[in-house]
Amino acid sequence: MDRLDALEAQSVYILREAYNRIEPLAMLWSLGKDSNVMLWLARKAFLGHVPFPVVHVDTGKKFKEMYEFRDRYAKEWGLDFVREECPPIDAVDQSLPPAARSAARKTEGLRRAIDRYGFKGLIAGIRRDEQATRAKERVFSPRGESGEWDFRDQPPEFWDQYKTDFPPGAHLRIHPLLHWTELDIWLYTQREGIPIIPLYLSKNGKRYRSLGDQDITHPVESDAATIEEIIAELQTTRTAERAGRAMDHEREDAFERLRASGYM
Repeated sequence: MDRLDALEAQSVYILREAYNRIEPLAMLWSLGKDSNVMLWLARKAFLGHVPFPVVHVDTGKKFKEMYEFRDRYAKEWGLDFVREECPPIDAVDQSLPPAARSAARKTEGLRRAIDRYGFKGLIAGIRRDEQATRAKERVFSPRGESGEWDFRDQPPEFWDQYKTDFPPGAHLRIHPLLHWTELDIWLYTQREGIPIIPLYLSKNGKRYRSLGDQDITHPVESDAATIEEIIAELQTTRTAERAGRAMDHEREDAFERLRASGYM
């Protein structure tokens, strides 16, 4: 079994464990490369059908290419698609820096979705290598009644044994891609022929490595115009994956505060 086969097998196992043990369950779809791989894995895990709702917490500020991708593949893949609208920016913590405050709208939108549908488990496409705070996550990660995350008190996970019994009012975040890297994502996308948003490919010497809201996400310098060229670039680049995210250039604690309060 090669590395990609091993990654795929572990993620499929995690998805099936979540489906078997948690109800109601949903998957968060951010429309980016990671959550598209996660959806692809879910379709593999359940024989071509995703057996739980797929939720887009929508700020209304994504790139048009992202919305076009969402509308096309929600239909083509037969998803039980749910769109949850985020509240206005004045409804979130005003003490956060500007970009983090904009991103925090997603936290409030997600809380609304949890309250509306009563989800006990939410599958999310985060990776440990993506950001330092996310490296502290568990595969099955408990959240409090308001969605808060205590990153100082995480359950042990030995030999792929996951704890799923938590107090009433809590819910779980399930992370089937936690053990993947950015390079793994692109190698798997190439192998599987997974559709991608064209913003990831270079145009006029720039491309997006990470996609978020249009007003707080910027391209990086790159000539990688194909997936093959992206893979080659990632093997040598020293530019951080989230270098184009305005939020990652604000105060050091901003992202940790967002994650602790329930951000995806």
